[in-house]
Amino acid sequence: MKDALHTLYLATTAGGTGDVPQPEKQAPGDLADAVNTVLGIAAWAGTAAGVAGVIVTGIMMAVSMKRGEGSEHLSRLGMVLGGCVLVATAGPTVAFLFA
Repeated sequence: MKDALHTLYLATTAGGTGDVPQPEKQAPGDLADAVNTVLGIAAWAGTAAGVAGVIVTGIMMAVSMKRGEGSEHLSRLGMVLGGCVLVATAGPTVAFLFA
């Protein structure tokens, strides 16, 4: 293993051509289409879950206020909105960090 790593190091740093594979940056077309479809469905589901979470939290807040209970649901709303922000910024954040 050590000899293989040493040979790989010499091939890449000493200007030698070596037989070091250079992966492509683009995924094959069929794979890219499938991954984009899955990511699109996941993004849609995350957005739908965020909207449903805000609606449910709002309903719970309205019911608890009518009963005279405290506003403990504000922390839940903060968590739901934090999740919405995370879902909305996931793609641009990854693109910024790894592109």
